[in-house]
Amino acid sequence: MYDTSRQDRETFLAQVRFDDAGLVPVIVQDETTHAVLVHAWMNQQALEQTLSLAQAVFWSRSRQEIWHKGATSGNYLNVREILLDCDGDTLLLLVSPVGPACHTGEVSCFFRQLA
Repeated sequence: MYDTSRQDRETFLAQVRFDDAGLVPVIVQDETTHAVLVHAWMNQQALEQTLSLAQAVFWSRSRQEIWHKGATSGNYLNVREILLDCDGDTLLLLVSPVGPACHTGEVSCFFRQLA
């Protein structure tokens, strides 16, 4: 699917460019359907937990806390692959979702369409 340059964990993490607030945007895509499921944010701690758990963990900007997606709903995003864009300032997670990705119950957070 993607022409990826595989790197060890430390080299990869050193290339992630967090913004002034210590965050990096994350796009979450279904590994099978290729649907974009979620746009979220990670800080260093969320990224490290994601790597450790192989499940998506984000930083909730509204609650100002770590958010392990699925911890209360059971709708986990099992991470299969993590890619970093060419500028080092956006992550792409390829996931195998367990249940709907959106808190509204929709498969994707992107369910509203301009007429």
